[in-house]
Amino acid sequence: MSVEVTNESSWGIEPKVFSDLGIWVLSQMRVSTDCDVAMLFCEPAAIADLHERWMDLKGPTDVMSFPMDELRPGDGKSAAEGILGDIVICPDVASQQASAAGHSTMQEMMLLAIHGMLHLLGYDHIGPEQEHEMFGLQRQLLLTFLAQRQGAEPPAIAPSRNEMRASKHLSELSNRKNDSNSHDSGSVE
Repeated sequence: MSVEVTNESSWGIEPKVFSDLGIWVLSQMRVSTDCDVAMLFCEPAAIADLHERWMDLKGPTDVMSFPMDELRPGDGKSAAEGILGDIVICPDVASQQASAAGHSTMQEMMLLAIHGMLHLLGYDHIGPEQEHEMFGLQRQLLLTFLAQRQGAEPPAIAPSRNEMRASKHLSELSNRKNDSNSHDSGSVE
């Protein structure tokens, strides 16, 4: 299992940190030890070009994932070889998001790396339930990685706007369901 990290950005990225993180996430998700991931840190113009070319959306984004082989979380016993895919992260966008979320740019980039890994493994956040599952898992993975790495409690990371929206949405759905149940007329005797 390998995670190759390349830095083409102006930021001082520590490749070993992200390589270790990627390998750890893959092992936690029980992905075969014979898979490879490439992670690239780039400038806003480079990711904006990819964003427009592949997503037909203008402007830079935080992270993009490009799956290769269809590897999925498993039992850790399978020996399937393959290239899981590529992850592209823009530190400039990560820095803006980190400020808004109230944590460090490093934590945001680590969160984005995990987010990209989960996309490569087939996770998505199209609907509220998927978003809640994926964002909860990426947060749990990051906090656990930081705690193990530091040998202490991980630093607090404020929930992202998407996590807060997903939680609020799920709460609203639950309240609507409870309201509709309390409005049922009559009782069965």
